[in-house]
Amino acid sequence: MEREKSFLVDGAGVPWLILFLAAAALLSAAAASGLGPVSVAPGETLKIFASRLPIAGGLVEHSWRALDERIVLGLRLPRVLLGMTVGASLAVTGVAMQALVRNHLADPFILGVSSGAAAAATLGMLFGVFSFLGAYSLSISAFIGSAVTITAVYALSRVRGRINIPQLLLSGVAIAMIMDGVTRIITLSAPNALGLHNATFWMSGSLAGARWSYLTLPFAVLVLCMAALMLNYRALNLLLLGEESAATLGVDVRRTHKLLVLLSSLMAGTTIAVSGTIGFVGLMVPHFTRLIVGSDHKKVLPVAALLGGILVVWTDVAARMVIAPEELPVGILTAVAGGPIFIWMLKRRGGRKQR
Repeated sequence: MEREKSFLVDGAGVPWLILFLAAAALLSAAAASGLGPVSVAPGETLKIFASRLPIAGGLVEHSWRALDERIVLGLRLPRVLLGMTVGASLAVTGVAMQALVRNHLADPFILGVSSGAAAAATLGMLFGVFSFLGAYSLSISAFIGSAVTITAVYALSRVRGRINIPQLLLSGVAIAMIMDGVTRIITLSAPNALGLHNATFWMSGSLAGARWSYLTLPFAVLVLCMAALMLNYRALNLLLLGEESAATLGVDVRRTHKLLVLLSSLMAGTTIAVSGTIGFVGLMVPHFTRLIVGSDHKKVLPVAALLGGILVVWTDVAARMVIAPEELPVGILTAVAGGPIFIWMLKRRGGRKQR
């Protein structure tokens, strides 16, 4: 994977950038909680939030309708927080997969990981195959699907002990097509029309079904995986130099690869279980993050997580307002925006090689 030779923010500016993005994420969450087919004024939204603060809450004048409070706290806020978690997870998954295969074009959607997770999750949703796993059966089934897929793509792309990039992309496309075919067979065999409709909407990628209870597992997995990646950021940096160079400098390459496969599968699986397949976030966000802060994973990981969260939150706002009162799946909007960006990246890489 090529190192970015120039970027917008140097080392001293990165902490300020992270603080700025964290503030932007909080403002985005507050603003997005009031936006939708039934909008709540920003001032009323802030008052509703302030009323729930432990000490200052009693001092806030109650001037909002009960309906507004139910919309903001019961419907929009869990949806916004889930969008923030999903976007951060997808972006960090993209960073981990790109470090694993040493290529900027790696992404859970492009390499078929999302398709594998969707196939296993659909099997569980429509036929209850994994119901013996209890309340987290959907997340665990998506994790199993993503782990099997990423392992298969990784194994198929290795030629004489090294990852062959064209073979990696072709393997990802082929596995994605196979898994999409499996998903279609499963949906065509759906036992009832309602289950088929729900599965189809879920596969398009949406946050419409967000609940407070959905937040715990994906947020815990994100924090755990983020901490593991930050602890190993030096190994990820050295992998950019190549497996042989990294091994020479003391990196246990096999262990690091296994760790990246496990973390990527965990994040992709738990994310897809609650939001369906939202593509291209894992491709776009890491790429633009490297343009801003360079290739050091100590900077890339937190910046990508914040950018990914903000991107998905505002994409979800657009999804529920473009054709209101109807709603578009978030995955459709990210695909419409991400497809041209992917083509631009391919052309950019081609232009570099020719020079």
